[in-house]
Amino acid sequence: MNKALFLDRDGVLNFGIKGSGYTYLVEDFFLLEHSIPTLKKYQSKGYLLIVITNQGGISKGIYNKKDVENIHSEMIQTFLKNGVQIDDIYFCPHHNKIENCLCRKPKSIMLEKAIAKYDIDVTNSFMVGDSITDIQAAENVGLKGILINENEPLSNYI
Repeated sequence: MNKALFLDRDGVLNFGIKGSGYTYLVEDFFLLEHSIPTLKKYQSKGYLLIVITNQGGISKGIYNKKDVENIHSEMIQTFLKNGVQIDDIYFCPHHNKIENCLCRKPKSIMLEKAIAKYDIDVTNSFMVGDSITDIQAAENVGLKGILINENEPLSNYI
């Protein structure tokens, strides 16, 4: 079995915008560079790095899936340039005020899919997020959840 470090995106890997702000344009995407050493450390210990992110702005019509894919492509390339490989990204395009789904955190389908796909040992893996919904999703599948303050270095917590 494999071990994984599951990561929320906005506020954990890139600068999060407080309130109702959404990061959906590449020019507004700012990687939290202080995350790089911590991700390298876990990657060197054999952890898969998997992003699990809610992107409800798609459902609201603020942006579209292509915008999310563009940001993810930019994020992956920026991390690669810095020696970090993101192994996979799962995103939920729904918003709970518009529709009901099984994937939006705190629900756990995105995590369940990744756990099954990569044969993840949940007892040796964990989820880092800046929202209680991240932690609830982790706990729903038996992962340890680590709640961080938005935009703070991962090294303060893991």
